[in-house]
Amino acid sequence: MHGAHVPQGRGYRACRDYRELPICNCQLIKLAVISEEEARSKILDSTHQLPARRLPSSGALGYFAAEDYLSRLPLPSFDNSAMDGYAVVASSCKKGEWLRVTGEQAAGPDRRLRVSPGEAARIFTGAPVPQGADAIVMQEDVTRDGDEIVINTNVEAGEFIRRRGCDLAEGQKILRKGERIGPTAIALLASQGFAEVMIGGEVKAAILATGDELVKPGGKLEPGQIYESNSALLNALLRRCGAIVKSEEHCRDERESLIEAIKRGIKNHVLIISGGVSVGEHDLVKDALHELGAQIELWRVAIKPGKPFLFGRVPQSGPSPQSSPWQGEEDATAPGEGGTGRRHYCFIFGLPGNPVSGFVTFLQFVRPAILKMMGATNLDPPQVPAKLTVDLTNDGDRAHYIRGRLEHGRFTPVGRQESHALFGLSQSNALLRLALGQSLKADEIVDVQVWDS
Repeated sequence: MHGAHVPQGRGYRACRDYRELPICNCQLIKLAVISEEEARSKILDSTHQLPARRLPSSGALGYFAAEDYLSRLPLPSFDNSAMDGYAVVASSCKKGEWLRVTGEQAAGPDRRLRVSPGEAARIFTGAPVPQGADAIVMQEDVTRDGDEIVINTNVEAGEFIRRRGCDLAEGQKILRKGERIGPTAIALLASQGFAEVMIGGEVKAAILATGDELVKPGGKLEPGQIYESNSALLNALLRRCGAIVKSEEHCRDERESLIEAIKRGIKNHVLIISGGVSVGEHDLVKDALHELGAQIELWRVAIKPGKPFLFGRVPQSGPSPQSSPWQGEEDATAPGEGGTGRRHYCFIFGLPGNPVSGFVTFLQFVRPAILKMMGATNLDPPQVPAKLTVDLTNDGDRAHYIRGRLEHGRFTPVGRQESHALFGLSQSNALLRLALGQSLKADEIVDVQVWDS
């Protein structure tokens, strides 16, 4: 990359055919590098929405609606005052006019007051408008003397009256299926009398970090060791999606221990494995998954950072983590075999061990799958336009996600653009995808993916 120094790998040639791939554990790896689009499509085609469940509306924050919701009542449900003041007939309210106060209406039960020309009713914000009144005059615009007021301003019909249904009509759609439920949606549901709401399923996830070099934070570091931080990152990302993290484990690069740890992890809907998915002699994850009967759907995606990314699924021998059966489950029978039984799967995501690679692949592949399982309809990260502050060119062999800072509508690359550079990632709040061979100039408008920093 030019303009923002982004180092490229040396001597790398994109493998387009499995015959060019390296040998690992004396076996030919037959899964070719695939595009982001194909990887995402494979993942989303394999995953399924979990069954809906019912929750109190007040507890539905952050979940996704499992059905459309229509308003039961108009808002407001009756004509009411927008101000503290007096309900009047506008045609009898010339400036300097005297009116007789005939009653008082507070917010609450309708007292069924009536106002005629030459009369006024004391009224408060939110109170029902008396019959015959067609305007509210603010209390600041009158002078009261006993049971009479003098109008100090001209009054027009309709002033400071909130008309029935002016905000929301009865039968109007207030929440769409697959929409994330925010604080204001919860308030709107409450305003319509919905005490409960149907939401998408709850995704249970496990995290497994691998590597002899890793030490739990707080432990003692030996030469060559580092503190294990990927679990903390993945835990936060999962919770931000709305998933429930049931367990976190660290496993050394030892085959039997890894198999046992995976067995524990696949009791959940999702298992995320950090590290161990490349081609080194200590990258044992693929072999362990194969031994447990996993179907590996893809391995290695043409993006930078994050090429050694794995996705697969493992059949579960026990009951699904959900209390009710999955909707839309696949036939458990492999192609070419007979049978019509159903089978539950745990979906496996093998992320690179470098933290930036893990972060990028989570956003692009894991997050959409989890959102789909939870019932979301919008699976894409939020994107906003921004003005680029530097020249950028991708002369590498893969699309490159540039980490940067989005401030005041301008995007600036931040820190070292390398897969280990956790500090630079921590200072960024947006990603810019630079396609293979793409060049961008400073001041160009680009679309960037954003997340909360």
